[in-house]
Amino acid sequence: MVRGNERFVAGTPNHPRQDVERREELLGAQSPDVALFGCSDSRLAAEIIFDKGLGDLFVVRNAGQIISDSVVGSLEYAVAVLHVPLIVVLGHDECGAVRAAIDSQETRAPQLPPHIHSLIERITPAVLRVRRSLDPGVRPDATEVGREHLRDTVRQLIESSELISDAVAAGTLAIVGANYRLLEGTAVPDVIVGAA
Repeated sequence: MVRGNERFVAGTPNHPRQDVERREELLGAQSPDVALFGCSDSRLAAEIIFDKGLGDLFVVRNAGQIISDSVVGSLEYAVAVLHVPLIVVLGHDECGAVRAAIDSQETRAPQLPPHIHSLIERITPAVLRVRRSLDPGVRPDATEVGREHLRDTVRQLIESSELISDAVAAGTLAIVGANYRLLEGTAVPDVIVGAA
């Protein structure tokens, strides 16, 4: 993952395993090396930013990388059935969901549609923690809130799944929370759980 991201940042991607032969090879089964759970932001195309090919990554995405039953179930499938040894949780700067969560805490914030509100309310604890560390009236920095939310996401994933927490405890699974920097194209690890 690190080497692939380095190639992407340098502008020298290999675009591996993206040919007809690879499609044919994967017809009967998949065996990805990594499960990636990230934000559905269109600027975070996992196979591109990590220079991976077809069948290399098991990708789960939603707005703001919010833990839900479907996310946990998908990642449990990756661990229990596909036997991935690594889950990468990928947050990023300039996240619209993070910014919406910050905006929602402002005085006279507009009411959001119910489904959007249910997403961003999962980010609100990170907003409130960052806000408590600031002087009154200072707006929380979206990058710092995003990092706090990333850490929350990793913790919630482990707490939500006995299967995943047991695999981490057994040493068969590691979880890396990383922040993707849009301008540089780099994915920077922030939190590591288990043997990575």
